[in-house]
Amino acid sequence: MNIKYILGSILTFPLLPLMYFQGKKIKAKVPRLPEAKGLEGLSAVSSKKTLQMITIGESTIAGVGVRTHQEGFTGTLANELARVLKTNIDWKVYAKSGYTAKRVKEKIINLITEKSIDFIVIGLGGNDAFELNTPKKWNKDVRELIKSIRLKFTGVPIIFINMPPIKEFPAFTTLIKFTIGNLVNLLGKELEKIVKDFEQVYYYTREIKSLDYIKRFNLKIKPVDFYCDGVHPSITIYQLWAKDVSSFMTQSNEIKNALQQKL
Repeated sequence: MNIKYILGSILTFPLLPLMYFQGKKIKAKVPRLPEAKGLEGLSAVSSKKTLQMITIGESTIAGVGVRTHQEGFTGTLANELARVLKTNIDWKVYAKSGYTAKRVKEKIINLITEKSIDFIVIGLGGNDAFELNTPKKWNKDVRELIKSIRLKFTGVPIIFINMPPIKEFPAFTTLIKFTIGNLVNLLGKELEKIVKDFEQVYYYTREIKSLDYIKRFNLKIKPVDFYCDGVHPSITIYQLWAKDVSSFMTQSNEIKNALQQKL
């Protein structure tokens, strides 16, 4: 039983009608941007070895806010991993804006045509929070997603990236930032528990915070500039996010060794 979720639900329940109308207003105001084009590519370096990567998830993995995946999260992640690991990265994106963990399991996994994959990177959590899915349901859906992947690709390393920073979305009201932002944090804590029950499944727990990024990457931009539409990352942040995830993966001896064993 998740006490924080129960207490949050008690506080939030009377506010649901207000959240509903605020949500409709936000949806009408935020522009509907297309998903990125170019679902696959090759990040090549001077190597005869190649790792096969696929990325799976919701709108950020689908590249909403950038023109192509090559300049978005997946392409940048592949480039960084290729550079650090000194191996080619053959990549492909399987993602859809608006998808929850359950929808990814039901509608995407069976679409994967590759017979062999070396590792999978997953970005989820935002839509599960927007749909007010409970930590218990999220736990069940993520476990089923992992199991469905493992049935298709035995022993493949799976890396879950950071949860979306909903509390910082400029387009959201204070109420929605608080309620949905707290829920996505609870889902992140749940994911942290889930991955411990599976071998070679990892989660980058570091919260995405604009001030942290500004300090770490010496950025000359304001927090509001992190987003192209008030919700989705700008091209600069997609690329910095991917580089940060690459650093997490390559600085983790466990993940790095799991990838090198695939070579």
